[in-house]
Amino acid sequence: MQTDSSFTFVLFGGTGDLSMRKILPALFEAHRAGGMLADSGKIVAVARHAADRGEYIQWVNEHVKPHVSKNGVDETAWSSFLERIEFVKIDLGNPEDFALLRDAVKDLPGIRVFYLATGPSLFVPICRALASVGLNENARIVLEKPLGYDLKSSNAINDAVGEIFAEEQIYRIDHYLGKEPVQNLLALRFGNALFEPLWRREWVESIQITIAEELGVEARGDFYDNTGALRDMVQNHLLQLLSIVAMEPPHSMDSDSVRDEKLRVLRALKPIDPLNIGKVAVRGQYHAGGIRGNAVPAYATEPGVKPNSTTETFVALKVEIENWRWAGVPFFLRTGKRLADRVAEIVVNFRAVPHSALGASALRAGANRLVIRLQPNETIRLYCLAKQPGEGMNLASVHLDLAFDQFFREGQMEAYQRLLLDVINGRLALFVRRDEQEAAWRWVEPILNEWKASNKPPKPYAAGTWGPAAASAMLAQHGTCWLEEEN
Repeated sequence: MQTDSSFTFVLFGGTGDLSMRKILPALFEAHRAGGMLADSGKIVAVARHAADRGEYIQWVNEHVKPHVSKNGVDETAWSSFLERIEFVKIDLGNPEDFALLRDAVKDLPGIRVFYLATGPSLFVPICRALASVGLNENARIVLEKPLGYDLKSSNAINDAVGEIFAEEQIYRIDHYLGKEPVQNLLALRFGNALFEPLWRREWVESIQITIAEELGVEARGDFYDNTGALRDMVQNHLLQLLSIVAMEPPHSMDSDSVRDEKLRVLRALKPIDPLNIGKVAVRGQYHAGGIRGNAVPAYATEPGVKPNSTTETFVALKVEIENWRWAGVPFFLRTGKRLADRVAEIVVNFRAVPHSALGASALRAGANRLVIRLQPNETIRLYCLAKQPGEGMNLASVHLDLAFDQFFREGQMEAYQRLLLDVINGRLALFVRRDEQEAAWRWVEPILNEWKASNKPPKPYAAGTWGPAAASAMLAQHGTCWLEEEN
């Protein structure tokens, strides 16, 4: 991906955790690769925890450098990357300070990108302050999640930002959409005649989407206890992945064509019946347990968490899509903290053959499945049945690995690197449009309301397990189970 697009990338929250671990390392990788970032492009970090550029560069060397390049740091590339970085000390609570930013960027080249790696409470004040000094014109704004606490607060933020930036200037980022296997899912479906004819209710028995974490809430207890897994993961990441998996073929890969098809999926989600919520929605909270041999505390004892908290750290859902392609096919979504493994994957279980002359093993559920692994290692694996060597017709499961790293010499691009390049180059297809976000909130909000009204505590599960037993029971009712043995 070559570019000559000049840019000024303004990073709010320049000393924050996201900037340290993801954004600056991603920009460095694009810089190191050569040709991905225009030579004239500049990065302007905005923060109040450094006195000047020299102190900020020292912070970058100390805190960002350990997170770049798995194969070690090219010191020449690192030195030239640091030359791109400027620094402006600003108190975000003081709009008058934004005149300093205006003066700092007025002579810098290219399109201006403002990345808000801050808490959502600062989104609107920052946008208004940018507008007050004329920096919203011909610029792009990147908003991190969470964008609101519910539909009302999300709309309030979008309304306020929308008064300052046009929709085509707003990039609502969801880093899962930038992952290489998600891109390859689109290529598999829409670039090959093999899969697309099977991608429908006649041939698909069920689909699972899992995002599991070994970590707990870490130092974010205050934030998480007011958020929970449904808001933190389902409303954005999981529903976005579901829409990619289930969407109709777009007429092209331009931004609105792709997002129009995703929106149709989100609007076709079958509403959750409050009277039936216990059968299709499971929420849990981790208790004390062990992760890889280490004892870990219960959620309720984590710093910042209320001792009697009813916030869910685990969610499992059965979702249905009311359209011609997917009617009757259950989509099972699952996410949680302090689970048995760190994994994110999509599992497409195909239906068994209608009649087998080869024995009962050919009729078992999941004999044919496609597993798209997003993390920790990014792979796509197709399972099918084959004859075991020897006498008789005994079938065994075998798999085909789509090992992209063996076909393509260049390394896979990290999600944030791809998405940041898309922002700089004005490509919106992998970013969430406002109407998508609203559709997701409309579907999620009745679940939140019902859980709040019922006042029932989440189901307990021990840290280091795969969540409450009720999540497995929900799938057992449909003759299937979660795929948990892959590593």
